[in-house]
Amino acid sequence: MSDHSGADGRASGRQRGPSEPPFLPTAWPRAVRPPGEEDWERSAVAFLLDCCPADFRGYALLRRHPVVLAQFAAQVVEAQVAASEEGLARARVSLRDEVEPPVVEEAVRIWREELVRLRAVRIGIGLVDDALRGTTFVPKM
Repeated sequence: MSDHSGADGRASGRQRGPSEPPFLPTAWPRAVRPPGEEDWERSAVAFLLDCCPADFRGYALLRRHPVVLAQFAAQVVEAQVAASEEGLARARVSLRDEVEPPVVEEAVRIWREELVRLRAVRIGIGLVDDALRGTTFVPKM
């Protein structure tokens, strides 16, 4: 998947103790329970479906195979990132003759805000995908 290791680590032979909570990277989506906890995959599927167009909920295959769903979600969000980057790049020129300058600047601010959000979602999808494939996260030393 994409590079989202940052300050967090993945894959280790170290086993955690029975009472030790699993380590989660700081970018782990808040809506997704930690891997191994009850209903964690269900929460992962719900998060991934929320990243996709509503019509994707109608495909049973995507609900039954979270790793497939993660790939769909990654593609959708990647396209949204690209579209938002393009929208930001064009906003000032395409809107300057249509609306007042403060409105243009607010539109630019919204594009930037949306890009930050989408990039965080993209990282979260990658982490969830890794966990669905069995990756264990460990803090970097």
